[in-house]
Amino acid sequence: MTAPLIITAAVVGAEVMRDHTPHVPYTPDEIADEALRCYEAGAAIVHVHGRRDDGTPTQDLETFRAILNAIRERCEIIVQFSTGGDVGMDVEERIEALELRPPMATLTTGTVNFGDDVFLNPLPVIRSIANRLNKFGIRPEIEIFDTGMIDTAQRLVDQGLLEGPLHFDFVLGVPGGMGASRRNLEFLVESIPDDSTWSVAGMGRHELPLAYAAIEMGGHVRVGLEDNIYLSRGVLAQGSFELVEKVVEYAEQVGRPLASAEQARSLLRIADD
Repeated sequence: MTAPLIITAAVVGAEVMRDHTPHVPYTPDEIADEALRCYEAGAAIVHVHGRRDDGTPTQDLETFRAILNAIRERCEIIVQFSTGGDVGMDVEERIEALELRPPMATLTTGTVNFGDDVFLNPLPVIRSIANRLNKFGIRPEIEIFDTGMIDTAQRLVDQGLLEGPLHFDFVLGVPGGMGASRRNLEFLVESIPDDSTWSVAGMGRHELPLAYAAIEMGGHVRVGLEDNIYLSRGVLAQGSFELVEKVVEYAEQVGRPLASAEQARSLLRIADD
């Protein structure tokens, strides 16, 4: 409970559009402005996807360059790129922006049903992403949608494709993935090596309850409009920063200190830029 809490703000994904909430950012400057608000609220990491001006998902190198530069102009928050992109993108499209060498990027170690779609990650795709992360010295966050993905990640460590100890993010509540319950979170935490670090991202109404559970369990949290657009029942969050503020409020109540970006780099073994 005394370990500093790392908050990741997932400010824009590939699914949430302006007809869901007017507060989701699209452009690099909008994403960077929201990253700054989250940083000022207490987040140490910002998780980003790319969007075109009309909201269309993109993993385009120049879009990510503009996002990265705009965020770095505003604050010291750690920038984490998504390599998931949007369902249906091929692997080269998903990872082309990694040549910008962000400090962190995600790596999902398995395929999962994603609503009516399939988030496809066969082993050749996983290896391609891992190799690209290694090439550029990028710290991976292992995204886990179901239990077997932990075993796959560990096999990659055994094969030398990933370097332990790993940092996991348990993404719970996606239709087709593992359910969003504290019991499932506890099981997943018990299933990873003791020297690992972990966070949780609960989908929809499960976001804040699972974040609070992670705080109590000594883990870290991810919140933001990518995963949940509501501050409370029927009340839209004005931005990801309001969800960060809710997490900070709870952490203060239970006596959990916040990690700065510098502390997060040390705790997660992120190389200096």
